Order: sequence, then structure tokens, then C-alpha cells
Amino acid sequence: MADTIEKNVTRGGQFLVKETKCEDVFTPEDFSEEQLMMRDSVKEFVDKELWAHKDRFEKKDYAYTESSMRKAGELGLLGVAVPEEYGGLGMGFVSTMLVCDYISGATGSFSTAFGAHTGIGTMPITLYGTEEQKKKYVPKLASGEWFGAYCLTEPGAGSDANSGKTKAVLSEDGKHYSITGQKMWISNAGFCSVFIVFARIGDDKNITGFIVENDPSNGISMNEEEHKLGIRASSTRQVFFNDTKVPVENMLSERGNGFKIAMNALNVGRIKLAAACLDAQRRVTSNAVKYANERIQFNTAISSFGAIRSKLAEMATNAYAGESASYRAAKDIEDRIAAREAEGTSHQEAELKGVEEYAIECSILKVAVSEDVQSCADEGIQIFGGMGFSEDTPMESAWRDARIARIYEGTNEINRMLSVGMLIKKAMKGHVDLLGPAMKVQEELMGIPSFDTPDFSELFAEEKGIIANLKKVFLMVAGSAVQKYGPDLDSHQQLLMAASDILIEVYMAESTILRTEKLAKNQGEAKVQEQIAMAKLYLYKAVDIVNSRGKEGIISFAEGDEQRMMLMGLKRFTKYTNNPNVVALRETITSKLVAENEYCF
Repeated sequence: MADTIEKNVTRGGQFLVKETKCEDVFTPEDFSEEQLMMRDSVKEFVDKELWAHKDRFEKKDYAYTESSMRKAGELGLLGVAVPEEYGGLGMGFVSTMLVCDYISGATGSFSTAFGAHTGIGTMPITLYGTEEQKKKYVPKLASGEWFGAYCLTEPGAGSDANSGKTKAVLSEDGKHYSITGQKMWISNAGFCSVFIVFARIGDDKNITGFIVENDPSNGISMNEEEHKLGIRASSTRQVFFNDTKVPVENMLSERGNGFKIAMNALNVGRIKLAAACLDAQRRVTSNAVKYANERIQFNTAISSFGAIRSKLAEMATNAYAGESASYRAAKDIEDRIAAREAEGTSHQEAELKGVEEYAIECSILKVAVSEDVQSCADEGIQIFGGMGFSEDTPMESAWRDARIARIYEGTNEINRMLSVGMLIKKAMKGHVDLLGPAMKVQEELMGIPSFDTPDFSELFAEEKGIIANLKKVFLMVAGSAVQKYGPDLDSHQQLLMAASDILIEVYMAESTILRTEKLAKNQGEAKVQEQIAMAKLYLYKAVDIVNSRGKEGIISFAEGDEQRMMLMGLKRFTKYTNNPNVVALRETITSKLVAENEYCF
């Protein structure tokens, strides 16, 4: 089966060693009529119910978050990813990303409640539950009659999720488990109806998942709401289980399978978190453009000042890159799911394996887009100046809400190391051939470089060559590091972090170039000059990052002739033949933003 699927769909991580054609990537311009209608209805809901009442979220109106969630349920928005037989809309992965994207931009409080409920609150039952469990719980969760929460984190178990101390003890009659323990940072705890709880049975190596109904008379109690930097109206509480009785039929999947459930839920959560950061960037950028056009200093609008124009161009470029990469990966996952289903795999298994296949891309996106949304909000404050620091404008809440995105669904540090670690494991299993291409790069380093003048007449000819070279940088650094440290590479975290930044920039830059190349072929270069400028600008910045992180990585483990050779290779692989005029690229982008008075791509 796997061989058949591989012919049809590129495997996760293979972007690094296979050339992808622009025709083979999905872009936001490819949304169907149905998807565009879904997007517009979500935007209408957000503008009317969330953006118009933003102050209520900032004033910790938890009841309004709950009532907004109920309205989203009535519109069917909580069941987009739920199969139709359990009361959902049964839409594909791209559509679920689209809804997550556009429903999340107004306020992080609602975005967190929505993500926790539809993702880690509902999905473990949909994907791992028995038929009885799905029929009992999923329709209520899909409609918003019930809300879900996910109890994994403990005071001593954060990133090390499998180290939890919560215990589950089987009763003498074998009919129920008694769960005792403490969970913290539980989103939606204040209004949820059902928890997904992870606990350890006996001395099991791995934790086990349970579906636990929220009944205070059954040994369940909570602390007061946590007071947080951002996402202020998302309910976040500590939850205590004291001899809480759970029927044996409420075990989720098999005994000891909880860690796997938790990790797979996080894979989906990571790519959905990237989506949840996209519309926030669009809104912040649009607000910044409007303010810059209206704010007069020295008798002119500040949108005419180069320092401001540079910021707006970078904000828009990062948002565009995030869209490009997120929807590329979403469609790859959707295609993988479809291919598995076509082979006769159940929907549950197909979706699990489909997302798991692209766990590397999920981690890449989580890191890149969560950091871009923080940068965007920070620059938004700066463009607003003193007003940006005031609660009267939307910038400071956007900045506070963005901050959590780098922490949850696995910290960005964990995800950086995971992305490289997972890629190396895939190579060891033979799923991605890294060894062959890495050996070719070593041979190239020993050879004499070509001095021929390349033909750059085609759009992005030089840029695609540079992306191919940036891939060589990763193969050079990571390949040599694996040779040197072998299984001990995990303990060299700073080196892994440097390698992961190279990997991230390769995927993000390539996705942006491919989207824009496809757009130019479909619409003509003349109509997409601003998108071309953004693709070139993003790549230029990526090259700088790869150069810096590559140098840091090489110097950390190579010495003497080996170091000199690799540094020369790095210089060769990050060199432009024709350096782009970055100031002119930014001007092209900002001119369009200022004329349209919003993010318009």
C-alpha cells in the first residue's frame, strides 16, 4: 500500500531532496467556490460576534467566550472536521484549516477556545474512539451542546508529557478506573462538559487516555481562572481529580497508548496553530496600513516614510509566506488522507497517518508562523507609536495574544529539535533519502565550482537555484553532524536549533516562490508584481538566516580543513549572482498596500 501512495503523493520531509513543481502545490488562490463561501461566512461571524466586541474579551468576559462558542456551534463551525455520521460537516483538511485561519484573527481568547475544543478536545475521540464513544460524545461536541478540554500538562510534566504522575487504578470489580492527580493550564476547563484525561495505570511505561465527563460530584474540582498576559477571556484553570470514577469503556484507544494519542493530537494542533496565526497577521497589517495612511507628521502621512514602509512590507511578506506554506502542507495532508482511503484504510486511520506523515512540516509551520505573528504585532505597535501601547487600539492585545503561540502545542525550541530529529529518523527508516543527496553535496564541495554564466531569463530561475543550494547547506551541516555525533546528536541542542532554522527557511521560502510562480503562470507576471517582490524579499532574508545559522553550526563541530571547506561551501551556496534591490522590492509591496489601504494579497 505504502508504495502505491508514495507514487501519488510526496512524503513528509521529501521537499528537501525532491524538486517540487509549482503546478503540484496548492495555494490560497486555488480555493473552491464552496471554500470561498465558507471563508466569507466565517469572516462575517468574526466581524459581527468577535471583532465588534473585542473589549469584552480583553475584560475577561469568560461568559461571552462561551456564548460565542455556542453561536459558532449553531453555525456548524465546530464540526467542520467531524465526519457527517457524527453530526459534523465532514469537510477536507484544507477546509478545516481555512475555518481555523479566518475564525482566529480577531482575538486569541476565542481562537484558543475554538482550537482547544475542535482540536485536542474533540479530535482524540473522533480519531481514536470506539464506535460507541463517537456516537455518544462527538455529535454533542460538533454542535456546541457540549465543549471539550484536554488534560495532559501537569506541574512536573510539560514538554516531557509522558512523565505525568496522575494515576488510574482499576476497581476490584473491574468496572471502572479511579483517577487521581492534578492538571494545569487546561483551556476551556471553566465551561467544558468532557475532558480528555491522561493518566498512568500502575507502573506502565506510557500514559493512557480516558474520556471523563465533568461532574463535580465525582471528585473533580478546579482552581479559579488563571490571570494571563494574553488570551485573557479563554478559560484556563487547574483541574484536580480525586478518586474520580471513570467507566472502563471510557478508556480511549488501548492501555498505554496515551502518549501516542497526545503526540498525534499535537501534530494536528501544530499546523492548525499556524493557520490560527494567519488572519491575525492580516488584521494587524491592515490596521497598521490604515493608521499609517491617516497619521500625519511633518505635514505628511507616515505611510510615505521609508522606515514605516519597510516595516509594512516585511509584515505583509511574512503573512504571505505563512499562507503559502500552511496551505501547501494542508493539501499534502489532504491528498495523503485521500490516497490512504482509496486503498481501503478507514477514515480514522487515514487521517492519523496522513497528519503523522507530515509531522516535520507541522513543526516547521508552528515555529515559523508563531514567530512571524509576534513580530507582526510588535511592528504594529511600533507603527502606531504611543497609541500602539494603549488599550484603545487593537495592537497591544494582538501582541499579548500572540505571545502564547510560541509556547503551546510544544514550545518552539522543542519543535525546532523535533523537526530535524524526525527528518533524521525518516532517513534511517528509508522514507526519505538524505544519505545519497548528502554524499553528492560532499562530492560537490571537493570538486571545482562551475564558472559558467547561468541562464536567468525565466521567472525565479536564480531564486530556484538558490533554494536548491540552501537545501545543500542543510544536507552539508546535518549530514556532517550525524556522521560526527551519530545517536548522540540529540544532546547537541544548539546545533540542532541551527540546523532546524535552515530547514524552516528552506520550506517557507520554497513554498512562497512556488505559490508565486504558479500565480504568475495563471495570471501573467504583470498582474502579480507585488507577489513576485514578496517572494524575492522573503528568500533574500532566508538566505541571510541560513548563512548565519549555517556558519554557527559548522564552527560548532568542524575544525581545520573540514571547517574551511564547509565554510567555503556555505559561501558558495548562499551567493547571489544578481543581488536583489531589497529597498525597491519593499517599495513595490508597500505601494500596493498603501494604495489598497489594507493587506490585499
